[in-house]
Amino acid sequence: MPRAELSISLPTDVWLRDVSTAHPTTEFEVVTALAGERSGIALLSVVSEELISILTDVEGRRDVTGVELIWKRRSTGLLQVETESAPLLLPLWRAGIPIEMPFTVRDGTATWELTTSSDRLSELGSILAETDIGYDIEYVAEIGASEADRLLTDRQREVLLAAFEAGYYAVPRESTLTEVAEDLGVSKATCSDVLHRAESALVSWLLREHASAPGGSPTR
Repeated sequence: MPRAELSISLPTDVWLRDVSTAHPTTEFEVVTALAGERSGIALLSVVSEELISILTDVEGRRDVTGVELIWKRRSTGLLQVETESAPLLLPLWRAGIPIEMPFTVRDGTATWELTTSSDRLSELGSILAETDIGYDIEYVAEIGASEADRLLTDRQREVLLAAFEAGYYAVPRESTLTEVAEDLGVSKATCSDVLHRAESALVSWLLREHASAPGGSPTR
Protein backbone atom coordinates (compact mmCIF):
# COMPACT_ATOMS: atom_id res chain seq x y z
CA MET A 1 0.00 0.00 0.00
CA PRO A 2 1.53 3.34 -1.01
CA ARG A 3 2.01 6.47 1.03
CA ALA A 4 1.95 9.70 -0.95
CA GLU A 5 2.37 13.43 -0.56
CA LEU A 6 0.48 15.74 -2.93
CA SER A 7 0.58 19.49 -3.44
CA ILE A 8 -2.92 20.63 -4.39
CA SER A 9 -3.70 23.93 -6.13
CA LEU A 10 -6.94 24.96 -4.46
CA PRO A 11 -9.84 25.65 -6.86
CA THR A 12 -11.40 29.09 -7.01
CA ASP A 13 -14.62 28.00 -5.29
CA VAL A 14 -12.77 27.03 -2.09
CA TRP A 15 -12.78 29.95 0.36
CA LEU A 16 -9.38 29.08 1.79
CA ARG A 17 -7.74 29.69 -1.58
CA ASP A 18 -8.64 33.39 -1.63
CA VAL A 19 -7.84 33.89 2.04
CA SER A 20 -4.46 32.14 1.84
CA THR A 21 -3.42 33.92 -1.36
CA ALA A 22 -4.35 37.24 0.22
CA HIS A 23 -1.91 36.36 3.04
CA PRO A 24 0.77 34.41 1.14
CA THR A 25 3.31 34.25 3.98
CA THR A 26 0.83 32.76 6.46
CA GLU A 27 0.56 29.01 6.95
CA PHE A 28 -2.95 27.74 7.69
CA GLU A 29 -3.01 24.41 9.51
CA VAL A 30 -6.25 22.46 9.08
CA VAL A 31 -6.45 20.63 12.39
CA THR A 32 -9.60 18.69 11.55
CA ALA A 33 -12.46 18.88 9.06
CA LEU A 34 -15.87 17.38 8.33
CA ALA A 35 -17.05 17.30 4.71
CA GLY A 36 -20.45 16.85 3.16
CA GLU A 37 -21.29 17.04 -0.53
CA ARG A 38 -22.03 20.79 -0.43
CA SER A 39 -20.93 21.90 3.01
CA GLY A 40 -18.04 21.62 5.38
CA ILE A 41 -16.69 22.50 8.81
CA ALA A 42 -13.00 23.05 9.45
CA LEU A 43 -10.91 23.81 12.51
CA LEU A 44 -7.87 25.91 11.59
CA SER A 45 -4.78 26.94 13.50
CA VAL A 46 -3.30 30.23 12.25
CA VAL A 47 -0.09 31.94 13.32
CA SER A 48 0.10 35.49 11.97
CA GLU A 49 0.50 39.09 13.03
CA GLU A 50 -2.46 39.72 10.66
CA LEU A 51 -4.80 37.44 12.58
CA ILE A 52 -7.61 40.00 12.89
CA SER A 53 -7.34 40.87 9.20
CA ILE A 54 -7.50 37.17 8.31
CA LEU A 55 -10.58 36.69 10.49
CA THR A 56 -12.24 39.63 8.75
CA ASP A 57 -11.41 38.21 5.32
CA VAL A 58 -12.91 34.83 6.25
CA GLU A 59 -16.08 36.46 7.60
CA GLY A 60 -16.42 38.44 4.37
CA ARG A 61 -16.66 35.36 2.17
CA ARG A 62 -20.21 34.82 0.84
CA ASP A 63 -19.86 31.03 1.03
CA VAL A 64 -18.81 31.12 4.70
CA THR A 65 -21.84 30.72 6.95
CA GLY A 66 -20.11 30.87 10.30
CA VAL A 67 -16.77 31.80 11.84
CA GLU A 68 -15.82 31.48 15.48
CA LEU A 69 -12.53 32.46 17.09
CA ILE A 70 -12.24 29.63 19.59
CA TRP A 71 -8.90 30.54 21.08
CA LYS A 72 -6.33 33.32 20.69
CA ARG A 73 -2.98 34.03 22.24
CA ARG A 74 -0.82 36.80 20.82
CA SER A 75 -0.42 36.02 17.10
CA THR A 76 -1.85 32.49 17.28
CA GLY A 77 -5.54 31.73 16.81
CA LEU A 78 -7.82 28.72 16.44
CA LEU A 79 -10.78 29.25 14.09
CA GLN A 80 -13.85 27.16 13.39
CA VAL A 81 -15.23 27.85 9.91
CA GLU A 82 -18.51 26.59 8.44
CA THR A 83 -19.21 26.87 4.71
CA GLU A 84 -21.91 26.02 2.19
CA SER A 85 -19.51 25.68 -0.76
CA ALA A 86 -17.97 22.49 -2.11
CA PRO A 87 -15.47 21.61 0.63
CA LEU A 88 -11.75 21.29 0.08
CA LEU A 89 -11.81 17.59 0.94
CA LEU A 90 -14.60 16.67 -1.50
CA PRO A 91 -12.25 14.88 -3.97
CA LEU A 92 -10.93 12.72 -1.12
CA TRP A 93 -14.46 12.02 0.07
CA ARG A 94 -15.46 10.91 -3.46
CA ALA A 95 -12.39 8.67 -3.77
CA GLY A 96 -12.93 7.18 -0.31
CA ILE A 97 -9.49 8.22 0.97
CA PRO A 98 -8.83 9.33 4.56
CA ILE A 99 -6.36 12.18 4.97
CA GLU A 100 -3.79 12.60 7.68
CA MET A 101 -4.46 15.56 9.95
CA PRO A 102 -3.31 18.19 10.36
CA PHE A 103 -2.42 19.38 6.87
CA THR A 104 -1.20 22.78 5.77
CA VAL A 105 -2.31 25.39 3.26
CA ARG A 106 -0.02 28.19 2.11
CA ASP A 107 -0.60 30.71 -0.69
CA GLY A 108 -3.37 28.71 -2.36
CA THR A 109 -1.62 25.33 -2.15
CA ALA A 110 -2.54 22.50 0.21
CA THR A 111 -0.15 19.71 1.19
CA TRP A 112 -1.84 16.34 1.65
CA GLU A 113 -0.26 13.17 3.03
CA LEU A 114 -2.25 10.05 2.18
CA THR A 115 -2.00 6.33 2.82
CA THR A 116 -4.30 4.29 0.60
CA SER A 117 -4.42 1.64 -2.12
CA SER A 118 -2.94 2.20 -5.56
CA ASP A 119 -6.42 1.98 -7.10
CA ARG A 120 -7.87 4.68 -4.85
CA LEU A 121 -4.85 6.91 -5.39
CA SER A 122 -5.33 6.51 -9.14
CA GLU A 123 -9.04 7.29 -8.75
CA LEU A 124 -8.19 10.45 -6.82
CA GLY A 125 -5.94 11.55 -9.68
CA SER A 126 -8.81 11.05 -12.12
CA ILE A 127 -11.23 13.03 -9.92
CA LEU A 128 -8.77 15.90 -9.58
CA ALA A 129 -8.27 15.95 -13.35
CA GLU A 130 -12.03 15.86 -14.01
CA THR A 131 -12.60 18.84 -11.71
CA ASP A 132 -9.64 20.81 -13.13
CA ILE A 133 -7.79 20.81 -9.82
CA GLY A 134 -4.06 21.06 -10.41
CA TYR A 135 -1.74 18.89 -8.34
CA ASP A 136 1.83 17.64 -8.09
CA ILE A 137 2.87 14.31 -6.59
CA GLU A 138 5.83 15.07 -4.32
CA TYR A 139 6.53 11.41 -3.66
CA VAL A 140 4.93 7.97 -3.60
CA ALA A 141 6.51 5.21 -1.53
CA GLU A 142 5.44 1.89 -0.09
CA ILE A 143 4.71 1.82 3.63
CA GLY A 144 7.88 0.89 5.44
CA ALA A 145 10.11 2.57 2.87
CA SER A 146 12.87 4.67 4.36
CA GLU A 147 13.26 8.39 3.80
CA ALA A 148 16.11 7.59 1.42
CA ASP A 149 13.67 5.64 -0.77
CA ARG A 150 11.48 8.74 -1.09
CA LEU A 151 14.26 11.15 -1.97
CA LEU A 152 14.34 10.59 -5.71
CA THR A 153 11.72 10.42 -8.41
CA ASP A 154 11.69 7.36 -10.65
CA ARG A 155 13.30 9.41 -13.43
CA GLN A 156 16.05 10.73 -11.16
CA ARG A 157 16.79 7.22 -9.93
CA GLU A 158 16.92 5.92 -13.53
CA VAL A 159 19.35 8.61 -14.72
CA LEU A 160 21.52 8.40 -11.60
CA LEU A 161 21.81 4.62 -11.93
CA ALA A 162 22.68 4.92 -15.63
CA ALA A 163 25.41 7.44 -14.83
CA PHE A 164 26.80 5.25 -12.07
CA GLU A 165 26.85 2.12 -14.23
CA ALA A 166 28.55 4.05 -17.05
CA GLY A 167 31.36 5.04 -14.68
CA TYR A 168 30.44 8.72 -14.53
CA TYR A 169 31.11 8.75 -10.78
CA ALA A 170 34.25 6.61 -10.94
CA VAL A 171 37.61 8.18 -10.00
CA PRO A 172 38.93 8.89 -12.53
CA ARG A 173 35.76 9.16 -14.59
CA GLU A 174 35.15 6.45 -17.15
CA SER A 175 32.30 8.24 -18.97
CA THR A 176 31.37 11.82 -19.78
CA LEU A 177 28.03 13.56 -19.25
CA THR A 178 27.57 13.64 -23.02
CA GLU A 179 28.01 9.86 -23.22
CA VAL A 180 25.54 9.25 -20.39
CA ALA A 181 22.99 11.50 -22.11
CA GLU A 182 23.46 9.68 -25.42
CA ASP A 183 22.94 6.30 -23.74
CA LEU A 184 19.68 7.57 -22.26
CA GLY A 185 18.57 9.25 -25.47
CA VAL A 186 18.21 12.70 -23.88
CA SER A 187 19.97 16.03 -24.31
CA LYS A 188 23.07 16.84 -22.31
CA ALA A 189 21.23 19.73 -20.62
CA THR A 190 18.35 17.49 -19.54
CA CYS A 191 20.69 14.83 -18.24
CA SER A 192 22.68 17.43 -16.30
CA ASP A 193 19.52 18.94 -14.76
CA VAL A 194 18.14 15.58 -13.62
CA LEU A 195 21.49 14.51 -12.14
CA HIS A 196 21.92 17.86 -10.39
CA ARG A 197 18.50 17.58 -8.75
CA ALA A 198 19.18 13.99 -7.68
CA GLU A 199 22.61 14.86 -6.31
CA SER A 200 21.20 17.88 -4.45
CA ALA A 201 18.50 15.75 -2.81
CA LEU A 202 20.99 13.08 -1.75
CA VAL A 203 23.56 15.55 -0.39
CA SER A 204 20.89 17.50 1.53
CA TRP A 205 19.57 14.27 3.07
CA LEU A 206 23.09 13.10 3.98
CA LEU A 207 23.91 16.38 5.73
CA ARG A 208 20.60 16.33 7.62
CA GLU A 209 21.33 12.78 8.77
CA HIS A 210 24.79 13.86 9.90
CA ALA A 211 23.39 16.85 11.77
CA SER A 212 20.81 14.73 13.61
CA ALA A 213 23.34 12.05 14.60
CA PRO A 214 24.97 12.24 18.06
CA GLY A 215 27.87 14.65 17.83
CA GLY A 216 26.72 15.88 14.42
CA SER A 217 27.11 19.51 13.46
CA PRO A 218 24.01 21.59 12.65
CA THR A 219 23.57 22.59 9.02
CA ARG A 220 22.02 25.72 7.61
